[in-house]
Formats: sequence, structure tokens, C-alpha cells
Amino acid sequence: MFQLVQPATAEQVIKKSRFLATAVPIANEHEAKAALAAHGHVDANHNCWAWRIGAGYRFSDDGEPSGTAGKPILAAIDGQAIDKVVVIVTRWFGGILLGSGGLVRAYGGTAAICLRGAERIEMKPSVDGYFHLEFSDLALVKAKLTAFKDLQILEERFGATGADIAARIVETDVEAVSRLVADLTSGRSDVSFD
Repeated sequence: MFQLVQPATAEQVIKKSRFLATAVPIANEHEAKAALAAHGHVDANHNCWAWRIGAGYRFSDDGEPSGTAGKPILAAIDGQAIDKVVVIVTRWFGGILLGSGGLVRAYGGTAAICLRGAERIEMKPSVDGYFHLEFSDLALVKAKLTAFKDLQILEERFGATGADIAARIVETDVEAVSRLVADLTSGRSDVSFD
């Protein structure tokens, strides 16, 4: 799965109708609604949209014939494996009817062009791991953990004997990180997970 780094737009004119797609990264349904309010155009004939957040999704044809706008926009999102995004495709009618097939191609195509041109990052499934390091192990273990480019130290809490570490670890690295921590501390520390 991928996620957008920043908002993106794309525009095309099809049989005199202007289609403008705006894709916005979101974290939750509240942000999706805010993006819809911010990027809808009141002077347009239709502001059709779709959003996906994990398994959750919504879409709207905004007055276009049922199934000709929102579903094709959602299909463009899913076809490019993008998560946590809302795509709004705005149409200014140009006077020529496109028919159901033409609308599906126009809305889905404009959304797909927008998403293909957007800067995105790969989202890797991860878990949160926790471990305690004595001060004598702290520098060495933290230095060796830098070999895992996607590992993030979320929090360090220092106490009298060392530090409690919370880290986000990509699922494919869990076993290697656990083994590294146990080996470098001679078994004095191990990684536990939620």
C-alpha cells in the first residue's frame, strides 16, 4: 500500500466538460469531510468523490447517474493501492452528454491520472516493540539498530539503570531486531510486542 505525501491535482477536458481531480492525504473520516468541504467547487455542476482509510471507504456520485462517478474514483484509488486518501473530481458541464460509459471513463480516468502523478510513499506493516537497555548496552544497541532503515525510535525513558525504549518495527524485521537486541545484551534484554 502507498500513501500520498502531499495533495495533488490533475485536469482534463472531455467533450467540452472540464474535469478537475484533487487528491488529499487524510488520517480519518473527519479529515476526509474537511477536505471535501475545502476542495469542492460551488460553481461546478458536480463534486464527486471517494475516500479510503484501511478497510473503510465512502463515495458519492453527487447527482451523476448512480455508479458513474464515485465508484470509478474509488476503483482508481484501489487500483493504485493507495490508502488514507480522498479524491474529489469536479465537473463543469460543457453541454455534451457523455453517457454512462463516458462518465465512468472520465471520472475514473481523471482520478487515476491525478493519483499516478502524485508523490507517494510505501506504507509497510509495522508493530510496536518495547525493551529495556542498561546504560552499558544503550549506545551499542542503538547504533546497530540504525541498520534497519525503517525502524523508528518512538520514545526513550531514562531511569536509574538504563532506558526503556519504544520502537516501531516493520513486520519483516521483527525477528532480526529481536535477535539483535538479545545477542548484543547477552540475553539481558528482549523485545516484547503489543
